Amino acid sequence: MATANSSSPIDPTLIISHKFPEVSFSYSERDVAIYALGVGACAGDAVDEKELKYVYARDGQQFIQVLPTFGSLFPFKNTNGLALSDVPSLDFDPRLLLHAQQYIEIYKPFPSNCTVKNKTTIAGLHDKGKAAIVEVETTSYVGETGEVLCLNRSTTYLRGAGGFSKSSKPYSYASYPADQVSFVSVPKQKPSVIHEDRTQQSQALLYRLSGDYNPLHSDPMIASIAGFNHPILHGLCTLGFAVRAIITSVCEGHPNAVRSIFGRFLLHVFPGESLITEMWIQGQRVIYQTKVKERDRAVLSGYVTLKHIPSSL
Repeated sequence: MATANSSSPIDPTLIISHKFPEVSFSYSERDVAIYALGVGACAGDAVDEKELKYVYARDGQQFIQVLPTFGSLFPFKNTNGLALSDVPSLDFDPRLLLHAQQYIEIYKPFPSNCTVKNKTTIAGLHDKGKAAIVEVETTSYVGETGEVLCLNRSTTYLRGAGGFSKSSKPYSYASYPADQVSFVSVPKQKPSVIHEDRTQQSQALLYRLSGDYNPLHSDPMIASIAGFNHPILHGLCTLGFAVRAIITSVCEGHPNAVRSIFGRFLLHVFPGESLITEMWIQGQRVIYQTKVKERDRAVLSGYVTLKHIPSSL
């Protein structure tokens, strides 16, 4: 188990061969609605025709619809969140952990209520000298049928945990093709679409109800120790805002148009700040960058792959 003062060397073989226990959990329509509110749905207009369906079933709709980023919550159902503290020989200070990237692949639209089974593996381990990068892959299945719902690959940056390679060439391992999650550059031309949202002062407190209770996002003292004036917004909450903006602006409000999502977390967001999401449509891929309006700083970038581009675009 990782501790702040542990000095035992990291053994890559033990880490990548670690077997995580399968985890089962259930979610309800209430959980889906709380998540949607947590990422800003209906915040600007309580009866928004493109977003009310995420929190209320209307016009003969039997169930509320589910945002695709709802699946980003599933890895947190594992033991101890992303379960890194359970991995033998993984020596790191949990106070120095940074969530660097998130990749989500969606195989089946999420039901509004479901029993889910998670299968988790170490998908990547990289020695960066002053830090280690660990990728945890969680595949989620419908408990009753075994159908695959989605895959999450959560990339964490463990400051101070690198330098464990025994040869001059830094250790690097990935269980998937190098081009499966391709990195993208933000285009220099004018965006195809721009969407602006304002987060609420209570945004992090609302979002944490979906299961991420890291006190960095709620406790002023913990935030101060981490170097922030006050608690910051969850990175996955910002990702939820950005993908919701893409669904609203590019997908004509249809959440099931999304096939996969990639996000790289660049900088923190303070609750109450405005988010401007710029989008560049390139075939069935939407490149995006989200900025904080008040500081004019990019906080998130990535892409969303769509099943199709609406004909209106």
